[in-house]
Amino acid sequence: MSNKAEEFYQRLREELAVTSSWPTEYLYKFIVPSSPEKVIEVENAFNNMGAVIHTNQSKTGKYTSVSINVMMEDPDAVIAKYLELSNIEGIISL
Repeated sequence: MSNKAEEFYQRLREELAVTSSWPTEYLYKFIVPSSPEKVIEVENAFNNMGAVIHTNQSKTGKYTSVSINVMMEDPDAVIAKYLELSNIEGIISL
C-alpha cells in the first residue's frame, strides 16, 4: 500500500473512532463498471453479514453504484473491508 493510502486509512480510522460508538451501522458506497460479475463480487464480500444492498445503474449504463448498510464492529473492520474490495478492478470507493 502506498504512503498516501496508508495516511488516508489512518485518518479515516481516527475519524471513525471519534464520530461513532461501536459497533454501529456503516454505509459503504462504491461505483463499479456495470459488469454483473463486478457487482456480484462486491455483494459477495458482504454475504452473511446482514447487509442491506442497493444498486443503481448510471444513465449511460457504464457504471453501477452499490450502497451497502451493514453493522460493523469497529473502525478496523470498516477499513479491512475497504482494503478487501480495493482488489476489484475498476472499483471506486466513495
